[in-house]
Amino acid sequence: MSSACPARYTKWLRKINMPLFIDTHAHLFLPDFDADREKIVERAVQNGVHKILLPNIDPASILPMNNMVNAFPGICHAMMGLHPTSIKENNEIALGIVEAELKKGTYVGIGEIGIDLYWDKSHLKQQSLAFAKQLEWSLLLNLPVVIHARESFPEILEIVSGYKGLKGIFHAFTGDLEIAEQVTRMGFKIGIGGILTFKTSLLPGVIREMPLESMVLETDSPYLAPVPYRGKRNESSYIPFIAEAVQRLKNVSLEEVAHITTQNVLELFTLTDYADSK
Repeated sequence: MSSACPARYTKWLRKINMPLFIDTHAHLFLPDFDADREKIVERAVQNGVHKILLPNIDPASILPMNNMVNAFPGICHAMMGLHPTSIKENNEIALGIVEAELKKGTYVGIGEIGIDLYWDKSHLKQQSLAFAKQLEWSLLLNLPVVIHARESFPEILEIVSGYKGLKGIFHAFTGDLEIAEQVTRMGFKIGIGGILTFKTSLLPGVIREMPLESMVLETDSPYLAPVPYRGKRNESSYIPFIAEAVQRLKNVSLEEVAHITTQNVLELFTLTDYADSK
């Protein structure tokens, strides 16, 4: 991917008369976006999403992810980790690659990591060991973690409780109010995405009770698009739909949702601006 013209960033990142958001979780480096990646980023910025965090998946995704960061400096920020669904029997090589990348000091967090028992329960031990190792790296490097906890809250919380000083996000949060409160007591934010807008979602009850200070916004693009785009390819420009759902549930202004959730992200991550990255 070739780098876009700096003048174009100046145009994209001009002062816009709307709330500013951060998408804390988007896989825009996947092939789903090969045909229109630049338009996707431009559309996000024009809709007030001025920063996008990219969580790694496995060794194969490192190059396209970093190419995005180089192409969209100050907008896209990369994290490094090994996704639980990429963990099988032998993971030493993949984990070694992740560790070597983290030592470069160019990543803003460790993710996407965790345990996924939705698709396959046969590698729980391997996932747990890889998850714990990456949590140790987060403490060593003082980096936030982004945790994938699909059908695995008990297992995840048991492991996380063994470490003190962790911080980060429980991505694509689907837990109940008790779990949300437990997670925030541990020092984490809950990642709120398109699931909040689904008719069958139980998240509205959680959002009503939890303070905005406990939340960050995310898309998980290209997955989990919010209503009215459910079932279609998700993208970072849809963050305002999620923010509006939070706004209605909390009975606050959209500006307040944007301001507090953005500050929550900046408390966790050290993110450069475009001017800093030139």
